[in-house]
Amino acid sequence: MPATRRGRRLGTAARLSGALAVLLSVVLGVSAWATWVSFSRRTMSQATDQISASLKDVGRSLKARGTTDYNAWALGYLSITALPSGEHILLATPGGERFGSQGSNGLLRAPAVARLLRHPPEQSQTLKVSTPSGRVLVLASPMHEQGRTVGSVVVTYALESLEQDQERVLVLVSIEAVIALIVAVAGTYLLLRRLLGTIGNITSTARTISEGDLDLRLGDQGSDDEVGELAATFDVMLDRIDEVMETQRRLLSDVSHQLKTPLTVMRGHIEVLKMTGVDDPAEVDRTLRTVLSEIEHLRVLTEDLLFLGRSLEPGFLELVPVDLRLFLADVTRAASVLGDRQVTMGAVPDLVVEIDENKMRGALLNLVDNAVKATTDGDRIEVSASLRSPAGDLAMTVGDSGPGVPLSERARVLERFGRPRSEIREGSGLGLAIVGTVAESHGGHVELGDASLGGLAASIVLPASSVVDVLPAGEG
Repeated sequence: MPATRRGRRLGTAARLSGALAVLLSVVLGVSAWATWVSFSRRTMSQATDQISASLKDVGRSLKARGTTDYNAWALGYLSITALPSGEHILLATPGGERFGSQGSNGLLRAPAVARLLRHPPEQSQTLKVSTPSGRVLVLASPMHEQGRTVGSVVVTYALESLEQDQERVLVLVSIEAVIALIVAVAGTYLLLRRLLGTIGNITSTARTISEGDLDLRLGDQGSDDEVGELAATFDVMLDRIDEVMETQRRLLSDVSHQLKTPLTVMRGHIEVLKMTGVDDPAEVDRTLRTVLSEIEHLRVLTEDLLFLGRSLEPGFLELVPVDLRLFLADVTRAASVLGDRQVTMGAVPDLVVEIDENKMRGALLNLVDNAVKATTDGDRIEVSASLRSPAGDLAMTVGDSGPGVPLSERARVLERFGRPRSEIREGSGLGLAIVGTVAESHGGHVELGDASLGGLAASIVLPASSVVDVLPAGEG
């Protein structure tokens, strides 16, 4: 049985907007209802206060009347009292006569009102009743004189206009709530579409990039908010990934080229040994020495490549404060055993620098090893440091008295597997590349120049921010 095709799922913007619509509907509905209830109670309270004031006025007039004739008093009071629109006063005297203000005939015939006039309540009572002329608010109270009930007073207030006002307020707050709901949900939907559109673009770009196209970029999204910052950060990340992958491609290309030579040499010597036979001990010994030499070359090359690979990982450096003078003194002592050279320490400022001590030590010894290879017995090598003006950069320099490197070749020797003389193949050819990687990891770079001793000066230049303290003279 074929699977039932699922309906298309709503987008994130629509689902979030729908959830917001439900939430706002509840909030705005409760708010509109609370507003209407508050208005209704307030207007009803005002109406109640108004008829209560009229009832008190009737009581005052009753006490101050100048005649013992209740009917005459009732007629006189109602004829001279001006009542607000919609309000009526009904009086029942001891003789059973009923009197009402102008226009109250319909109220006098209303059964509920007539009942209150015939049988006054023991105390004031407020209620709503229906009459032929509409619903009214009724305040009924007995008339007392000398401790006995002599009649009843009923004050009414027509609720038609009041209820119409309440209905209008309910309609208005409902309309306002609906408009607020529509505007809020529509605005949220449009903003979410814009935001999620950019995120969708990022997702689409990332999907295309994952398929191998690293040239795609999001570009300027036309805003300086979080979305624009996300897009810019995404492009920076892509540039970094592209740079790393390009570096890896070049490295693999260089490695494959460099591996050909030792492998070809080993293969050639083994094939020659195979063809000429293994009976000649001298030839076998010569072949083994050559193969072992090439294997050692491959070992050094592999270790250097592993170091370059680890330099791309997070946490490559472990920065600690280091006394520069003591540090370079230790490097000078270690360098003195690398060859029969006069290794000395030159001028060094009294500073504390923040570096990865082990990796920087290895980089400087790499420079010393290069200087040893470029010089002969008795030549001089000097390890020194200096602060450069005006930026305050720190340069740690290894200079020698050798032949130096021509200016035209200095850029090439800084590249991986670059050598000043192509006919000499000693080491992995990655020494200066490793030094450059260590310098760049510290935020610096490598420079080649002329040494005061007459040969090459190789310097690791670190930014001024790497200097964390200046020691008093002589303390280091």
